[in-house]
Amino acid sequence: MTDTELLTQEQDLRGVQMLGLQLPTDPRWVNLAEMDLEEILTDHAYCEQKAATACISLIQQYPDKTEMVKSIAPIVTEEWGHFRAVLAEMEKRGLQLGRQRKDEYVNELLKFQKKGGSREDALLEKLLVCALIEARSCERFRLLSLYISDPALRDFYHRFMVSEAGHYRLFIDLAKAYSGEEKVKSRWQEYLAREAEIMQELELRGDRMH
Repeated sequence: MTDTELLTQEQDLRGVQMLGLQLPTDPRWVNLAEMDLEEILTDHAYCEQKAATACISLIQQYPDKTEMVKSIAPIVTEEWGHFRAVLAEMEKRGLQLGRQRKDEYVNELLKFQKKGGSREDALLEKLLVCALIEARSCERFRLLSLYISDPALRDFYHRFMVSEAGHYRLFIDLAKAYSGEEKVKSRWQEYLAREAEIMQELELRGDRMH
């Protein structure tokens, strides 16, 4: 391995550690993703749409959590704006939005949620899943912003990376506000360990954002 490759690997590991993730994305993912931009942009568009929907669902289920509602209401607008931004990028490139695909990564995270607890416990599980999805999205947007060959897309994904990092922190902070720091810290470590296993179990695909 060359000195440049070692430096790149070290930078990628630092990026993952800053987000708390235990396993970096396979470096081949960016190369696979840019082989068919229509596919990865389609998946990205639907990820933004689903992020907006998840925030709306939290507001509908927990309208009494005033601070949470106030904090995530703007994210609904932001995520929908991201969806529109991806559509605009696709149109600019003459690409077509395809059909929504099954998100195996998110489905596996949802299976890990604890069932049958209190309403407060359920909120903690939802917030931590949201935080984890945002953290992994941020990590992958960072990789695209650094390594995709198209300079315009590097700038495009840098903006998404910054946004997702803020969302990740917000969901963690909300979880701590409603469930306490120690409880969140313990459960978050369990989620991080399971997420690393999921990353190893799933097929590496260039047509999926996660």
